[in-house]
Amino acid sequence: MDTYYKPEDLPKFGDIGKEVPELSRKFFEYYGAVFTEGELSEREKSLIALAVAHAVQCPYCIDAFTQACLEKGSNMAEMTEAIHVVTAIRGGASLVHGLQMRNIAEKLSM
Repeated sequence: MDTYYKPEDLPKFGDIGKEVPELSRKFFEYYGAVFTEGELSEREKSLIALAVAHAVQCPYCIDAFTQACLEKGSNMAEMTEAIHVVTAIRGGASLVHGLQMRNIAEKLSM
């Protein structure tokens, strides 16, 4: 099946800066710094990134951070739980916007 997303494109991510190398360099420096050990471990950061990747629905990120999680010692249960956390937050964010609908409906019904 053809798809816009091709796993073989993921290793080409660095090519995104060919025409604007200075901006690309700055991004990748920042990106690298974010994922180094700090108050959060590299493993914890990978789990967060995996969850966010599902929220923003980036198949390249899901691929990359699934691999990173496994390399940093996470297991399937931890990764699945991280996805459930982001699903609960994303679902709750959708539901809470129902208050906006209710406010408008109540205002128009007056």
